[in-house]
Amino acid sequence: MKSFRFLRVIKFAILAAVAVAIIGYVVMQLWNWLIPGLFGGPVLHFAQAVGLLVLTRILVGRLGGGHGGRMRWRHRMRNDWQRMSPEERQKLRETMWRRCGAGESRDSGRE
Repeated sequence: MKSFRFLRVIKFAILAAVAVAIIGYVVMQLWNWLIPGLFGGPVLHFAQAVGLLVLTRILVGRLGGGHGGRMRWRHRMRNDWQRMSPEERQKLRETMWRRCGAGESRDSGRE
């Protein structure tokens, strides 16, 4: 059983390394094709392209993958909304309407 787990870990590590290599190569080629010609920027080497991917991951977040985080957020917000009273919902609507730049509630003109 442990050898099977070890083989799965090795397989995952190899696939991850291959994915990083392919994505790093694509980033390097795209960068070297666009940036020097358009902006006069430097030419990247492979290690620099992989470093750029890591920096992107740190600054922006996921580099693809599933939508699990968004779905969890949506589910949590739906649950919070359902637990609110009608008065709390209306207050949240008005607060969000003001924050989005409208300046006043949509319902204020109807009264």
